[in-house]
Amino acid sequence: MILTIVLLLAGLALIVFGADALVEGASSVARRFGLSEFVIGLTIVGMGTSAPEMVVSFIGAFQGNADIAIGNVVGSNIFNTLLILGLTALILPMAVTPSNKKRDIPVNIIVTALLVVLGLEKTFFGIGNDGLSRIDGAILMAVFILYMVMSFKGNHPDEEENPAPMKSIWLSLLMIVGGLAGLIIGGNLFVDNATAIAKALGVSDKFIAITILAGGTSMPELATCVVAAAKKKGQLALGNIIGSNVFNILLILGGSALINPLSFVGMNFVDLGVLLLSAIVLFTATFVGKKDKIDRLDGSIFLLIFAAYMAYLIHNL
Repeated sequence: MILTIVLLLAGLALIVFGADALVEGASSVARRFGLSEFVIGLTIVGMGTSAPEMVVSFIGAFQGNADIAIGNVVGSNIFNTLLILGLTALILPMAVTPSNKKRDIPVNIIVTALLVVLGLEKTFFGIGNDGLSRIDGAILMAVFILYMVMSFKGNHPDEEENPAPMKSIWLSLLMIVGGLAGLIIGGNLFVDNATAIAKALGVSDKFIAITILAGGTSMPELATCVVAAAKKKGQLALGNIIGSNVFNILLILGGSALINPLSFVGMNFVDLGVLLLSAIVLFTATFVGKKDKIDRLDGSIFLLIFAAYMAYLIHNL
């Protein structure tokens, strides 16, 4: 057990150092190629920090364990929005651009709603089974490609929030690759050893997926967003979370369903309801209180909802 805890902490250290290198490298690439920090966060950073979710969900799909594949993504997106954005907003209220309000944040709601509708086709419409078929997986993948094309076409570089000396392209790319490697290796160490501890305590696969696996695979997003906030790069942090959420649902669950159709039997309305609620409160946060900002009050509300959901999960162990 002592070795397990040591490896858990080693994974956490790799995650933190990897996040710092990734944020610095990605910001430098954004400046050099005229990309907005949001788009860099949405694509390179968002996809990179979602690599642990992809590994866990794809392995779950290959093994026919839908609870792991789906629970990991549902839990991860809840962690991303409510816990990670909540904490990030407490550190640094994040400015929201017009394109974030009109396109990116609404897309997060649409994609989340699409997952719920496709996953509960029998419950809502009385057709098929509750789960994601290979056709559903293909639909999710097609929507992902469309959104990526839209994001790059709508790229509008903003003024640098916190200018820093520009690094060489090779150093920037090395920092991105090294940072992602640290995040992925550290994330795997964290997840494997946290799961070992949880299984020793005798909890269910679904609970492990929604809490420990989801929280562990979200550690890269957490570290990246906290570091980005500390460096006053709010758009990169917001792009990271929205990109990760969209990537998790469209590409990871879409790809998992193509590997092996996924049943939603293990999911309940509370889990999916909180997932949809997390997307909705992110949207409403941009229209109430300090408009065009996700401020500290919004962050506090996110964290309260997250705490209530965790209390529900623990109560229903």
